[in-house]
Parts: sequence; C-alpha cells; structure tokens
Amino acid sequence: MLLRFTLLLLLFLTGCSDTKTTSWTRSINQLCENKPNCVSTIEKREQFSVKPFLLTTKGEHSWEEIKQVALQLPGAKIADQSDHYFHIEATSKVFRFIDDFEVEKKAEQLQVRSASRVGYSDFGVNRKRVEAFRNQLMKHELIKQ
Repeated sequence: MLLRFTLLLLLFLTGCSDTKTTSWTRSINQLCENKPNCVSTIEKREQFSVKPFLLTTKGEHSWEEIKQVALQLPGAKIADQSDHYFHIEATSKVFRFIDDFEVEKKAEQLQVRSASRVGYSDFGVNRKRVEAFRNQLMKHELIKQ
C-alpha cells in the first residue's frame, strides 16, 4: 500500500514538473510565477509575499554570518555568490527536489526569494524555509523583529 502511494505520488509530482531553466543574474529581480511554489520579499501579491528582512546594525556588517545561517538550512549548499548576493540550492531529503533560495543585501535590508524548480505546489515548503531563516537571523540579532 505504501509503495503504491509512493509511486502514485511520484507520478503526480513528475507530471506537474516543467523543464524550464532559469538564468541567475546575481540580483533578486524576478517575481514569482503564478504557481504556489514561490515566496519573495519583493512580491506584492499576498500569496507570494513575505515580510521584509530589516537588518540590525550588527546585521549590516555581518554578511558572512548571514550566509552561514542560510547554510544551516536543510539540504543547503552555495550555488553562486558575490559581494552582496548568494544563491543556495536546497535539496529535499526524500525526493531530491532542488529549490532555489536567494538572498541579496540592499541598503539596510535583505531581499529573499525561495522557489521550487519543478512542480506546481510546494505545500508551503518555501515559505517555511524563509521563515526558518528569519527566525535564525533574529536569534543571532542580525535582523529586527
């Protein structure tokens, strides 16, 4: 029974995927598509938006620490980075799906975007990832409450 469910779930998720590739620009300027598998601080649409990440004085001077906090997220590894931007690929444990998690420092805040590469819905995984990142940054006093 469990095997059948797993196979059906895999078929369903594969059927929802697309093969579109994204070109990374080292800047968060891409809005979410019209699929519930993405959240971003630059989004105005409620279902895709997350609250801004306002840096503390400590956070404004702690880029490496911010990056290290992000690398503690489950399945995270750096895919690309520059002086004020990093792109993390977060790989899920079970199905090995890869999500893209981007952070860019802009003035006194962080712009954050997390999106699934494949599928239609992510069942809230990207929003949970962004909020886990927010909670850890607050714990380290890098962003304001």
